[in-house]
Amino acid sequence: MGPTSRPITLVGLSGEEVAAKVVEIGEGRPIVFLHGLVGLNDHWDGVVRLSQHRLRASLLEIPLLSLRGDDCSIMGVETLTAKFLEQNFAGQSGPAPILVGNSFGGHVALRLSLNRPDLVSGLVLAGASGLIEKSMVADVQIRPSREWLSRKIGELFFDPKTHMKEADLDRAFTELSNRGGARAMIKLSRSARRNHLGNRIPEIQAPTLLIWGKQDIVTPPEAAEQFMALLRDARIVWFDKCGHAPMIEKPDLFAQALMDFATELDRRG
Repeated sequence: MGPTSRPITLVGLSGEEVAAKVVEIGEGRPIVFLHGLVGLNDHWDGVVRLSQHRLRASLLEIPLLSLRGDDCSIMGVETLTAKFLEQNFAGQSGPAPILVGNSFGGHVALRLSLNRPDLVSGLVLAGASGLIEKSMVADVQIRPSREWLSRKIGELFFDPKTHMKEADLDRAFTELSNRGGARAMIKLSRSARRNHLGNRIPEIQAPTLLIWGKQDIVTPPEAAEQFMALLRDARIVWFDKCGHAPMIEKPDLFAQALMDFATELDRRG
């Protein structure tokens, strides 16, 4: 069976409705994918295609740059994501989902594992923020130039010529040319940077897999090493010639690591 896509409505801290989208595909242990600040569900396509025979994937896409008010924060996005998990997985038989998060999405997954451990059976963190992050918006202007965006998005990849798509650059330029979108980007990034989790990460009970690019300059290898030192139940897979988006640059290796991790969790019972 092919993927199914459906619109959903979530209500978070602001009390306003947020129109999001979820794509569902595959069979097996449930897994939820969470994207980064300029991410899309599409960025997980390669990983999901290669693992759908083993995992039942839900790809949650929240319009981060359209968020306003209290929703436009790391806590706000955590609350919206928790609402989705409650509506779709709470009370079901079988294990809670594994949360897979890249960058800002990994930070959201970390917060959920701390604040709602009932909704999380495992964590997969790829370039997650929460400890060390070279912010994409460190020198952002309101209505940034296309050249600035091309440079910043290119920094996400070890090989931008191969993996940076013009469609992603066009979308980001359109969203950030809007004053509200640019302000949302800055607000979300700053809220994540202020939410340093170093003191709380040892509390995390969920088994955790780190998937990290050796050439990640946004959340450098030092960040992964700090996560490994603080997490009580963690293992790490390094990808060489890979930057901040390993699911895009190394989808085959990512999918295999993910399936191996799910198998390990199944064996634990």
